[in-house]
Amino acid sequence: MNKLDVSTPALTTNPASFSDLRPARRLIVLVPSLEFDSAPIIRRVWELASVTGAQVLFLGLYTDPAQELSLRRGLVTMAAMVKDDKIPTEAQAIFGKDWLDAVRAHAQTGDTVVCLAEHHVGLPHRPLSQVLQSNVGLPLYILSDLSPRGNSRPNRLPQLAAWIGSAAIILGFFLLQIKMDPLAQDWTHTALLMISILVEFWTIWFWNSLFG
Repeated sequence: MNKLDVSTPALTTNPASFSDLRPARRLIVLVPSLEFDSAPIIRRVWELASVTGAQVLFLGLYTDPAQELSLRRGLVTMAAMVKDDKIPTEAQAIFGKDWLDAVRAHAQTGDTVVCLAEHHVGLPHRPLSQVLQSNVGLPLYILSDLSPRGNSRPNRLPQLAAWIGSAAIILGFFLLQIKMDPLAQDWTHTALLMISILVEFWTIWFWNSLFG
């Protein structure tokens, strides 16, 4: 089934839809921290690369340096299993959590991005495919029916912590702004209030970015 976007064409792929695929110079495969079973991903990417005649780059992000070695090892293993005489592959593990920045830094003309339909990012747990369609001007293949290991339901704890933290920040600044009222008058009060609002927005943004 085709999913079209104004800025980025997208195709949700399964073996039955491979006849709809177009040639590509390179596939940039976004791997979500190896939390998904790699075997079906490897099989589907190999099929994509075989049909499109593309090279393959497996790209993963990590935020904890302790994760780098295992992520890099997993990506290299995936690249080695897809590689053959006609499919060159490479793997890169990048420190960070912004998938858009990672794609923009590595994408070139003729590339196609490949992501998982079940890969969600940020708040409110938005599918990465939607983020890419809105912000990256490259063709997009969405691999569907690939569930996370062990439990297909997403982890809601980070999302809950982000919402509780945001509510606490809003309440804290609200109480602070109430106390400002008797301390200053006229333009001084207005300036202090505006500064506190800006700091409040920045604090909320920073807190939520920790869970993105």
